[in-house]
Amino acid sequence: QVQFVESGGGLVEVGGSLRLSCAASGLTFIRHNMGWYRRAPGKAREFLARIHRSGGNPNYENPIKGRFTISRDNAKNAICLQMNDFKPEDAAVYYCNTNPQQQNAWGQGTQVNVTS
Repeated sequence: QVQFVESGGGLVEVGGSLRLSCAASGLTFIRHNMGWYRRAPGKAREFLARIHRSGGNPNYENPIKGRFTISRDNAKNAICLQMNDFKPEDAAVYYCNTNPQQQNAWGQGTQVNVTS
């Protein structure tokens, strides 16, 4: 059974930083490109960033480009999202999954709230 467990969320100030982590299990991690996603209140879940199974070729959607950095550690079956220069619109529940995502494998996510 594929499982993703996100952690590291919390309350962050506008302009601040936070680092999210995701632990993956139940899959051959190194065979999958991985991604970060988020769901803001009242909105659909959106794709944010992708990293190749090798750890290279990261790419980002416009809302986070230049502010967030995706990375992975294949030895630990984990990915991270370093988030800098927080904006109010970054408040959301953040999820990890493969990319393309596995629809039945969404975890609980980790909540990030932004305060000014």
